[in-house]
Amino acid sequence: MIYEGGCHCGVSRFKAGGTPQHVSICHCGDCRRCAGAPFVSWAAFPSAEFESNGDIKAYRSSTNAVRYFCAQCGTGLFYVNEQMMPGLVDIQTCTLDNPEALKPDLHVQTIEQLEWTLGLEKLPKFERFPG
Repeated sequence: MIYEGGCHCGVSRFKAGGTPQHVSICHCGDCRRCAGAPFVSWAAFPSAEFESNGDIKAYRSSTNAVRYFCAQCGTGLFYVNEQMMPGLVDIQTCTLDNPEALKPDLHVQTIEQLEWTLGLEKLPKFERFPG
């Protein structure tokens, strides 16, 4: 199977093939700060089955981690950490054209999970912004 996705403005695109090694929700502080979100969903694909194009820039977010984003709109797209995940590219699943295609199967870095995220399913729900 081929999964395709890209940034908000459409300038930067990617494709990943095969079956992801894992689809996870990461709770680490680095992911939160880079995404501006309480957690980020990732899918790890073999580097050999991944390609990207457009105006993509790299940011070394730690000694071993490189995060890639669209230089035009700033959308975070994928992540590489050869020491922790050799031969893999971790794609932010919500940048997929069909983000429903890959359902997370585990949580990672839960030692850093924000406590208030534990009860999100109990909050009131609205189909659209209440007004």
